Amino acid sequence: QVQLVASGGGWVQPGDSLRPACSAPGLGSGYYAVGWFPQAPGKEHLGVSCINSSSRLTYYTDSVTGRFTISRDAAKNTVFLQMNNLKPEDTAVYYCAVVPCDGEAMGDSRNWGQGTQVTVSS
Repeated sequence: QVQLVASGGGWVQPGDSLRPACSAPGLGSGYYAVGWFPQAPGKEHLGVSCINSSSRLTYYTDSVTGRFTISRDAAKNTVFLQMNNLKPEDTAVYYCAVVPCDGEAMGDSRNWGQGTQVTVSS
């Protein structure tokens, strides 16, 4: 199973933006749907957004709708999560994974690669 590597996190203040990236060979092939799963301290991974294999459909949970945008750069085999207007409750290690995604829901994963820390604090 494809194991993805997340990068591009950091420490920002509330209201700031970040754009973490998720990379792996083949992510630009049009074969894999990808989701983002932040894991806050002491909590389970929580799916917040996904993009389907053709990149025509995206899904967002209510907590990030209007603030986060998922996209794919096929040439770079990379999926991005543009995060705007960040809030302290967005603080988590952000993981990405290959999961089902149909634009109305996203699947779950048990296969976690390298995550990236996002800290939102003043």
